[in-house]
Amino acid sequence: MIKGGLWGRLVMMLLNSLASLCILAAVAFAVPAQEKRIHHQPDLSDHAHDDAHGFQYDHEAFLGKEEAKTFDQLTPEESKDRLAKIVDRIDTDKDGYISHTELHYWIKHRQRRYIEENVNKHWRDYDRNQDDKISWEEYKNTTYGYYLGNSFDDVDDKDTYKSMLTRDERRFKSADRDRDGIATREEFTAFLHPEEFDYMKDVVVQETMEDIDKNGDGKVNLEEYIGDMYTPEKGESEPDWVQTERKHFSEIRDANKDGYLDANEVAEWILPGEVDHADNEARHLIHETDTDKDEKITKKEILANWNMFVGSQATNYGEDLTKRHDEL
Repeated sequence: MIKGGLWGRLVMMLLNSLASLCILAAVAFAVPAQEKRIHHQPDLSDHAHDDAHGFQYDHEAFLGKEEAKTFDQLTPEESKDRLAKIVDRIDTDKDGYISHTELHYWIKHRQRRYIEENVNKHWRDYDRNQDDKISWEEYKNTTYGYYLGNSFDDVDDKDTYKSMLTRDERRFKSADRDRDGIATREEFTAFLHPEEFDYMKDVVVQETMEDIDKNGDGKVNLEEYIGDMYTPEKGESEPDWVQTERKHFSEIRDANKDGYLDANEVAEWILPGEVDHADNEARHLIHETDTDKDEKITKKEILANWNMFVGSQATNYGEDLTKRHDEL
């Protein structure tokens, strides 16, 4: 009989993330099979970034999509009051100015709300002594404790569970930057979502290699690459996208043309260098509101342009009128 918590860990490992099953399951259905390994930087909003026709993109970038909906229901006065309080939070060094660094960090923070909610959910499960830290022992015992004394003898596929434990411990130690065996909330976030942290990229690549490299030779050949995305049904002809991926493997992924993907080539594949949307948005907001052109903005400058940062019933009504005019 497999204990429920440990069975959940197996399922999550098979989905290539040990503690974010729901998120990854959604992604698996939302993207093509050939995209599932690639960690893209999502845009900040589904709306077009066109200030001439409204600021919905900026609202969602600055507030996050869910919070932007809340501001949409406020009056202009309420919206300005809340924005003033937000500015105080963004100004972390309390010098009276919002720098590009502070605004960039804030926007990144708002876009990571779903990650924070996922971390908070797991935090309550693993912080057993409620000291606002999670030690490796706490995590290990909560996840595997029942089976540790039996060396997984009660589990049908004990080698898989031993591999899970080894992989968890390696990832935990990588996330634990000060090597004290205890994860702060930031370190635990890196453990659960390593793709979000630059210092965890080697772990992401190593785990991906292990998942795909079925023969254990330390590299990925073409059949392993395709097999990770596509398993043919009997009598089924190969889809066009699979043939395209075969070309991508030889023409793009395999940079040194040796017929395999090594760790560096896998990293280029799954962690592509992309546009930092939060950085661009921070620069845009400062450029549009920095009236004295000192490359930083004050609360006064922000509140003078409040409708760019946050929404309200009034600004959305104005945007609706603009859209109707365009339609006419």
